Amino acid sequence: MNRKVLLIEPNYKNKYPPMGLMKLATYYRMVGDDVRFYKGDMRSLAVELICDDLINHLSIILPEIFWKNYYPTLFEFIKLGKYAILEADPIFEDEIVLDAVKEYRKKYKDKEYFTKPRFDKVGITTLFTFYWDITIDTINFAKQLCKKPEDVMVGGIMSSLLKDEVYAATGIEPFVGLLNHPGDIDPGNKLIIDELPLDYSILEEIDYVYPANNAYFAYMTRGCVNKCKFCAVPKLEPQYCDYINLKNRIEFTDKRFGARKDLLLLDNNVLASKCYDQIIDEIKECGFGTGATYTPPNEYDVTINNLKDSYNDRAYIRKAISIYKEIMGKLKDDTEKTELYLKLEEAHCLYYYTASKEDILGLDEYVRPLYEKTHKPSKRKRIVDFNQGIDSRLITEANMKKLAEVNIQPLRIAFDHWSLRDIYEKSIRTAVKSGIKNLSNYLLYNFEDKPEELYYRLRMNVDLCEELGASIYSFPMKYHPINDKEFFMNRDYIGKHWNRKFIRAVQAVLNSTKGKIGRGVDFFEEAFGCDIDEFMKILWMPETFIIYRRIYDADLRNRLADRYTTVTKHDCDLTNEWWEKFKALPPDKLEKAKAIIALNKFKDGDFVCDDKEINDVLAYYKITRDDTENNQ
Repeated sequence: MNRKVLLIEPNYKNKYPPMGLMKLATYYRMVGDDVRFYKGDMRSLAVELICDDLINHLSIILPEIFWKNYYPTLFEFIKLGKYAILEADPIFEDEIVLDAVKEYRKKYKDKEYFTKPRFDKVGITTLFTFYWDITIDTINFAKQLCKKPEDVMVGGIMSSLLKDEVYAATGIEPFVGLLNHPGDIDPGNKLIIDELPLDYSILEEIDYVYPANNAYFAYMTRGCVNKCKFCAVPKLEPQYCDYINLKNRIEFTDKRFGARKDLLLLDNNVLASKCYDQIIDEIKECGFGTGATYTPPNEYDVTINNLKDSYNDRAYIRKAISIYKEIMGKLKDDTEKTELYLKLEEAHCLYYYTASKEDILGLDEYVRPLYEKTHKPSKRKRIVDFNQGIDSRLITEANMKKLAEVNIQPLRIAFDHWSLRDIYEKSIRTAVKSGIKNLSNYLLYNFEDKPEELYYRLRMNVDLCEELGASIYSFPMKYHPINDKEFFMNRDYIGKHWNRKFIRAVQAVLNSTKGKIGRGVDFFEEAFGCDIDEFMKILWMPETFIIYRRIYDADLRNRLADRYTTVTKHDCDLTNEWWEKFKALPPDKLEKAKAIIALNKFKDGDFVCDDKEINDVLAYYKITRDDTENNQ
């Protein structure tokens, strides 16, 4: 077909790469299309397109000059239009050159990339609904890069949940759910896109590095047998599928892209599968049994082989340049390092924007021994992670014993509400009894729970760690509605038992614990309080006092004196000063004060109160982080 295909992930931060786009990339390459992946500022993509055209144009009119060397300068000028950018190099004094550069700057200003679109297919993925603004802006920009509106594809979580809203905002009819039928993209094509292996090469095309970047990403089941009302899975994957082959996809990945260290499975309820034992056995066959290790592949070989196969030249040119920099950094002999630099400079292979496939392949005989000299891979432990968690209600001794046959780390178990405490505790004990001692859990809050129930769940995990000798990391997760028009575009939803101040207090604590709570009673009690009364005190506490408790709370310093061995001149006891005034308020004034504090707006003018006692309490909430840091 030889279509030009652009696949885009909006420029939000996320941990995992876009599996949907990686499957689409595989599909389009299989049918012979030219695929490009982009994640970043969309206007920078437009500059790249114009800049590439300019370099091609200059190479035709003045072929004796290697114009790719001027890419950074041309990029900046096209983007900003400042002539000072060109003044540093006399080549731009040439009238022919300057006229060409000005012409292509005008093309950018006139948005020629919209009026003369160059892509036959444009696909945009979507993630969480609270990324609404950046996602809609990306779609509205990207759709103009496509030759025909009907060839713009939008899919993923947000667009599946908010199909009508996305259509109203963009004019693009999204795909809903999975591409799990033949002909979903091209009528008559029998490939099922959702079952295709991932194209990991596209991740080399971009500057963004996903935190989880050395794993196989896969599903072995789809959907969930539960219909939890806070969960989007029933809408995204309405049909439960008991088994999806993993082995073939891993074999494809190993051969084309090199082996990955870990196995990250995004199944929503693997324990519900009738093929559960088969799934675990297949995971073992794929090299993830108990004690499994991994030796990193020869990334240089992977890069050269893919360039020879013309498999995503754009990606593997960038990868080759990255490998050259690694080698340069690891060479200890300055003579070798200098010689390599000169070789790369001569071949125009110091930068990805100047390098060509032919030049990289021409350097192979020289570079390969240097790579083998500087890269001595060692074995590492492999892990399996059912990242979405497993259902505590379905845990048995039999399925935990089976799960212990693979390198599960951690075992994630949801603990969504306090009413599940007996089932949850039994599931933890069963897992530990089976030899699985590295555990994690998600704690949903701000839904229908009460604040104290979050504390009880956290406390239970800490106590179970101590009793069982296990490691249980808890990750509190704030609930956001997925279909409420008032809240799906933001993170402003407040549950009926919560208020804005409580939400901020929990987030302030989690910021200091880096979002998770693990083993250690002292650590937990410092963060969340030694009992429910202290936890409720922390929720009402001024945010700056929460963040800098060691400075402001003398009682805490005394209680943990063996840990707080450093005293600064700024240590004080404002926390207890505030607390005494807070508690001393008469009931009617206390309720009025709480109503103001619950809004979590403490700047002058954000609230009106003419009561001196209440204002004396509210004054502590105006102490900011900057006040503290400026006094350090």
